[in-house]
Amino acid sequence: MLLNIGERVKMIDKSLFLEKKVAFHTLGCKLNFSETSTIARALTDEGFIKVKYDDFADVYVINTCSVTEIADKKCRQFIKKAIKQNPNAFVVVTGCYAQLKPLTIAEMEGVDLVLGSNEKFKIADYLGDLQKKAAGEVHAGKIMTNKEFFPSYSMGDRTRTFLKVQDGCDYFCSYCTIPLARGKSRNADIKTTVALAEKAASEGAREIILTGVNIGDFGKSTNENFFQLIQQLDAVDGVERFRISSIEPNLLTDEIIEFVAASKKFMPHFHIPLQSGSNKVLALMKRKYNRELFAHRVEKIKSLLPHAFIGVDVIVGVRGETSVHFNEALEFIQSLDISQLHVFTYSERPNTKALTIDHVVPISERKLRSQILHQVSDKKTRHFYQQFEGQYAHVLLEGSENEGMMNGFTENYLKVKVPYNVALKNKICKVKLKSFVSDEMVFDAELTD
Repeated sequence: MLLNIGERVKMIDKSLFLEKKVAFHTLGCKLNFSETSTIARALTDEGFIKVKYDDFADVYVINTCSVTEIADKKCRQFIKKAIKQNPNAFVVVTGCYAQLKPLTIAEMEGVDLVLGSNEKFKIADYLGDLQKKAAGEVHAGKIMTNKEFFPSYSMGDRTRTFLKVQDGCDYFCSYCTIPLARGKSRNADIKTTVALAEKAASEGAREIILTGVNIGDFGKSTNENFFQLIQQLDAVDGVERFRISSIEPNLLTDEIIEFVAASKKFMPHFHIPLQSGSNKVLALMKRKYNRELFAHRVEKIKSLLPHAFIGVDVIVGVRGETSVHFNEALEFIQSLDISQLHVFTYSERPNTKALTIDHVVPISERKLRSQILHQVSDKKTRHFYQQFEGQYAHVLLEGSENEGMMNGFTENYLKVKVPYNVALKNKICKVKLKSFVSDEMVFDAELTD
């Protein structure tokens, strides 16, 4: 295997790329989706033709996640799928897993190129002549010393546009490898970020979701802050909706909540990572808040926006989480006026401080705790949906057809389906929420004038 870290890229003849077919698959978070779209635009600008991952392609690009061991396994599965579809295809693996374990990936049969978290944005410079290699070639620089920020946004893949406003994280929670994969917190300035939102709007974006690793930390590298950013974005012409993706509870200030409540463009929709409802476990995780602060954030949102959707991340089975801690957390979570849980089962990650914690939760117990919280989530989500049965809402409709229906989301993130009509794609329509289909977690809706 050839290891090239930080080596200068040789000049190549990019005419080789003309009309070559390239397919992409993205694993993980919304941030990865925005970055994959940017990479795809860069390659189509070089002459590549984008096709679906299930299609025959000359080049396959897999943008990876590494939050859990399951994410690592999925990466390996999609590498094998690409090779099965075209044994002669040039296979590129990038993203967080590629940054953390480049040599491991490069040794996988069929992999030709491994690009780190920054190198992926210069992918065309590393493709060479697209000939299969005897061993994977690696380009992965030292991410912790990197200060570059690469803006990106998704466009064309979905009606909703994911706008990357921040990258990296300075928190170093005990269970998490993301700072090792993404580096330190950094961002473009507000002027540049707003210009990118305006560009997305000019290309048809009606709804933009602000995404990043730790978006509430925006401005740390430019002497600005997240509140100033959303104030400027609120004035962008052409965009009718903004949503704030996952934001740390200690960074989701009352000032931000009050601004969203007063804004016509920022939707009543919040996603807040709790991770544990036990203060002792939060301390073991090295989180920067306690459950009392989290409860205050939820109460503040609901006092101003009683109809707001609140999604919450929770991790179960982390090292140090005893049955007493879990039951304490369960009781706290049940008490919260939230709409949905995103439950993650803990898996040990290399080079994290959590590995030094003695108490290890058995895998079977982790799965049981996950099942319990999934049941809590289902109950809360059903309750949230049922409150709005018979009411009117505005839905941004997406273009894909599913059994003669098309889906969209209301202002407060209720999923809705209406009869398919291609003319309604990317349109915001008023609907009546007729009946809640609980097994699908979706409303049957009727279009109104």
